[in-house]
Formats: sequence, C-alpha cells, structure tokens
Amino acid sequence: MAFRKLLKIIDWYIIKKFIGTYFFAILLIISITVMFDFNEKLDKFLKTSAPTHAIIFDYYLNFIPYFVNLFSPLFVFIAVIFFTSRLADNSEIIAMLSSGMSFNRLMKPYLISATLIAAMTFVLNSYVIPPANITRIEFMNKYVKDKSVTYSRNIQLEVEPDIIAYFDSFDSTTKNGTRFSLERFEGKQLKSRLTAQRIEWDTAYQWTVKDYMIRDFVDMKEEITTGLSLDTTLTIIPADFMISVLDCEQMTTPALKKYIDRQKKRGIGNIQLFEIEFHKRFAMILAAFILTIIGASVSARKVKGGMGMKIGVGMLLSFSYILFMQVSSSFAVSGYVSPWLAVWIPNFVYIFIAASLYRKAPR
Repeated sequence: MAFRKLLKIIDWYIIKKFIGTYFFAILLIISITVMFDFNEKLDKFLKTSAPTHAIIFDYYLNFIPYFVNLFSPLFVFIAVIFFTSRLADNSEIIAMLSSGMSFNRLMKPYLISATLIAAMTFVLNSYVIPPANITRIEFMNKYVKDKSVTYSRNIQLEVEPDIIAYFDSFDSTTKNGTRFSLERFEGKQLKSRLTAQRIEWDTAYQWTVKDYMIRDFVDMKEEITTGLSLDTTLTIIPADFMISVLDCEQMTTPALKKYIDRQKKRGIGNIQLFEIEFHKRFAMILAAFILTIIGASVSARKVKGGMGMKIGVGMLLSFSYILFMQVSSSFAVSGYVSPWLAVWIPNFVYIFIAASLYRKAPR
C-alpha cells in the first residue's frame, strides 16, 4: 500500500505501458520464432518419429522461456522504443515536461519497470530455466542432433590436493578408460604411482582398475604391487571431465559457481563457457537498465521522420550491443581475455553511450 502511494497516476500509466509492450513484443516475436523453428526442424521430427507430446511439452514449452530470457534485453529495448515513441508522437511527453516534470523524474517509472524485468529475468535464468533446459537438451540430443560428449582424450585433473589423475582416453557410454595413472605427491616429491591398462567407473566415486601396478617410494626404496583388479574410491566422476558446451545451461547459478570453483581447484582449464554463462546472468541485469535508458533517451524527443526513424536507430543500437556481447564472448572462449571482462566490456562501453544520450534527452 505504501509503495502505491509513492507512485502517481502517470507512473502507473508508464509502468503498465512498459510491461504490457514488453510482453506483447515477446508474444509477437516468439510466435514468429516458433513457427520458423518448427519449419526448420520438421524433417528431423518426422525422421526420428518424435512424439507430438514430446515436441510440445518437452521441447517448445522449455524452448520459449529459454529464448525469451536469451533475448530479454532486446525485448526491453523494443518495448521502450515502441511505446515511448508513441508517447512522443502524441505530444504526451511534451505535456509532461511542460507541466514542470523533469526528465529525471520521468525516468522513475522506466527504471522501476526495468528493475522488475531484470529481477524476473535473473530468477528465471538462475533457478527456473536451467532445470527446464535439461529436458529441452535431452529432447534435442534424442530427436534433433546429439551434442552430448561421450568420448575424451588426454584427461588430467587434480583428484584431491597433491593427488593427480590421468586418463589417456575415456568413453562414457561404456564407462571405461584406458592407460590410467594416479600419482600422489608430498610437496614436490612423488610418493606413490598407480598405473592401469584400464579403469571402469561403477557409481558415485567407485572405480575399478584393471591390470594395475602400484609403485610406492619409501625411504629411498621402491615397493611394487601388481594385480588384475582392484576396487578403489576416487572423488571424481565422468561429469568432472566429460564437458559439453551445453552443460552450463543446465546448472542453476549456485550450482554453476560451485562447479567453476571445483574445476579451477582441480586444474581443469577448459571451463571458459561456464564462466561466461555465470557472468552473463549478472551482466544481463545491468543490460536491462542500460537499454532502457538508451531507448527512452532516443525515443522521447519528437522529431521529423516519426516513429520509424527512432525505431530504426534504436534497433541498430540494440543489435550492435547484442553482437558486441557475442563477439567479446568469443574472445574469452579463445583465451584472449578473461571471461568476466569479455562479458562486461559491452556494458562498460554502452554505459558511456547511455550517459551521452541521456544528457541530450529533452528536458
């Protein structure tokens, strides 16, 4: 009730326009996207005999929130440009400013709306969409194109402090690895080394080494133990090193942070995609505010050329922002820059663009 008293009629008017246009833009673009996506994948659906129920409930009901969240900043921008341009063309903004309202005050309902959308997007991205992506990706792997990782070579990781494991190869379908070794150090001194021609994963942390040899180094002496089979416990599972590019999309934000910290501790280096995904979920919060300010600043002025000109300029800025984010992320994958910097660079650049346009907005 107190919150309602802080907002005036004009605030509620703009918030309803903003939120309403945002969801209308989502509905319109999603309808077109689903139609094109269905036409593109129809042959594969028919070829693999994908059930209609699975197409609707396992794929598209999970595809829609994923797509909406992916392009949420664009939808925010479209909504701001569209309804603000209409307000300007109808001289409503001129009337507001002429009545003594400052442009800073006019931005209040815009920023409230951006806050609501950013919060909703973060919650969806962090806790709702990742579990839904598990079902969507399983459907894609089964009926469209299997992108799951089932085989890997030259795997080296830290099992525990001072304990290093190595696999020449590992096949997750058979749960078998070849030419396995496990080395235990004390400081820089090697104390024990286990080698095996083959290793099998059972469940959890239970492994079985086949045709093994253990070399223990004690007091300048070497003790050798050999055998055909030995059950052992290793605090690793295949998911720790069988990494797919889609795995990061299936983790909630706390799980993703925990996974990144764990992999870094174990010395696994190819986790740039996971770090990019983690930072993107936070960068998108700021993106909603940046694009709201840019959109309002560009479209609040009544100019010749009408709404079309402002929408064109606005779309150019929004698409360049999204393109910039994709390009900078690719540099992080290649290892040229750190993931957090690659994700946040577009926000840093467009903050200055937003500030410049905001200063030139009508007063």
